[in-house]
Amino acid sequence: MPERKPPDHHAMPSIDPALVLAWQTAHCIARNAPAPVPDRGGWRVDTHSDKETRRWVFPRLCEGLREIAEEITAPLHYLKLAGTAEELRSALPPRWEIQPANYFMIATAAAAATDTRPLPQGYTLELQRTGAVVRACILAPTGELAASGNAAQTADAFVYDRIETAADHRRKGLGLSVMAALSAAKQSAATPQLLVATDEGRSLYARLGWTVLGPFAAAVIPTVE
Repeated sequence: MPERKPPDHHAMPSIDPALVLAWQTAHCIARNAPAPVPDRGGWRVDTHSDKETRRWVFPRLCEGLREIAEEITAPLHYLKLAGTAEELRSALPPRWEIQPANYFMIATAAAAATDTRPLPQGYTLELQRTGAVVRACILAPTGELAASGNAAQTADAFVYDRIETAADHRRKGLGLSVMAALSAAKQSAATPQLLVATDEGRSLYARLGWTVLGPFAAAVIPTVE
C-alpha cells in the first residue's frame, strides 16, 4: 500500500477568489484608491501613495505572482497572497521582505458587532457617510480622536478598514463601539462582512463572532535608508 502522509492540522481551505476580489474592491473604495484591475492571475491596484506605489493581490499562488516578483526591483511595491507567509516566501527572490501576519476574516451569522454598551463618560461618537464609505470617530473628553474606523459597502461586500484606538484610550471597549457603529450603517444584512486583521486585531474580532477564513500574507521590497 502507498505510504500515507500524516494530516496537516495547520492547513486551511483556500479562500474563495470571489471573496478576495470583493474585499479588495471595497477596500479600495474605503481608501479612495483606484479600482483593482486583473493582472496575471491576481488583481493590481495602482495606489501611487506615499507609502505604496502599487499592490497586487492573489487569491492563490500562481506563475503570475512569481513573474511579478522577479520583475519588480523598486521599493513600495506590495505582493499580497491569500495564503501563508511560507507559501509567499517560496515564490519570491531574496530582496522581498515578508510582512507581519494578517488574517482574512468573515462575520458569522452570530456576529454583527452587536456590542451596545454605552461609551465611557465624556466620550462621544460621530458617524459620517460619504457615498459608499462610512467613518466612525470616537472623541475623548478633551476633544482628541480616541478611536476610529472606516467601512465601505458594495453589492458584494461590506468591508471594515483601519479600526484603530489611540494608545491612551485602549481597554475601554472603544474598538467594539466603532465596529458596532459601522455595522449599524450596513445597507443590506445579506452582504458578506469582511476584513483583514492583524494578529492582535484577530482576537478583538473573534470576540465579536468573526471567523478566520485563512492567512493573508504580504511582502514588500523595503526602502533602503
